[in-house]
Amino acid sequence: MPDVSRRSFAGLLGASITASQLPLVISGCSSASTATAPDPAQGWYIDGLSFLPADLNDIRASKIDAFICDISAIEQVEQADGTVNYRRTYRACMDSIRAARARVAAHPDLLRLALAGADARLAKKDAQTALFFQIQGADCVEESLSQVDEFYLEGLRVLQLTHHYGNVYAGGALDSDDRGGVNLPLSARGYELIEKLNQRGILIDLSHASARSAQDAIAASSQPVVLSHGAARAIVNHARCSPDEVIRAIADGGGVFGVFMMSFWLTTDPEPQTRHYVEQLRHVANVGGIDAVAIANDYPLRGQENLLRLGNDNSQGIQEYLPWWQSLSERNVLGFDRQPTHVVIPELNNLNRMARIHDAILGAGFSASEADKVMGGNWLRVLEQVV
Repeated sequence: MPDVSRRSFAGLLGASITASQLPLVISGCSSASTATAPDPAQGWYIDGLSFLPADLNDIRASKIDAFICDISAIEQVEQADGTVNYRRTYRACMDSIRAARARVAAHPDLLRLALAGADARLAKKDAQTALFFQIQGADCVEESLSQVDEFYLEGLRVLQLTHHYGNVYAGGALDSDDRGGVNLPLSARGYELIEKLNQRGILIDLSHASARSAQDAIAASSQPVVLSHGAARAIVNHARCSPDEVIRAIADGGGVFGVFMMSFWLTTDPEPQTRHYVEQLRHVANVGGIDAVAIANDYPLRGQENLLRLGNDNSQGIQEYLPWWQSLSERNVLGFDRQPTHVVIPELNNLNRMARIHDAILGAGFSASEADKVMGGNWLRVLEQVV
């Protein structure tokens, strides 16, 4: 990374159509290249991570203009000792991206597969929602970097290096224990992957990566990188939350840090409220500047569905997370010694969350122009620069 900060320069399944029947326009030749010069990103709602909903009416109801859409799938893999593990394999993710692409193509009145950053503007103009396909874990690149090319041709535009745990490319956030025992760096193959993703115009996502791997990737990348969904460790001292030095490095590289909806990583207070979410946004802005702050979800657009069924009763909803939480507590992973009591911020666990966040940050003293950046403008800038 150059000595001068770059921050100042940052101004599902079941479709009837098969992927092979769909037209694919490669970035650089996309109709997005005909878009007009960028205008101020006012009135944009862009989500850093969600999923294609079963009911596509949720997309219209959410009022979201674009979102990073996780299309990855998990395959059961039998280990040598006979046990079963779950990974985002090449086969599972290739099947899922083709199915998602077909589903998007079947609903052109509502959806646009974004192959270039400027496709977001074209989608908004045509009253569509732009989807930037993402896979949560580079495990899907199993054999050679040529598989990155294959995923790119199917529409992949964002790739997360790891999911919780490390792989051959990078260390995972949950590989670290509370004594700093393991904080794995980017591997030699990881550096090769970063270069490949830069060449292809695929946005690098550091969510779930170890702090060391995140910093290595930021330094190695010639393009801005993002952490699409996370929270600040300065507020909740947990391995899944990012230390300030990572937030600052992302910002200095011109990237974006998206704050997500998982309330046990937003606050240790017993009753999570919207103000806790705003406090996370404010912290990221204080550390990295307003150009680095963005919104994310990590739940379906309508919210965490089990909590919705429970009427957002966190005391019941937290039960599904406790066995996993306890298993990591036994491994002394940072932050898992404190048992959580909640999963969601009830006021934000619904389809209207973007409008409610917008109102909340304006009420908390963010200016209108700052709010525009947080609600979507920062995502738009980075997507247009990298993708």
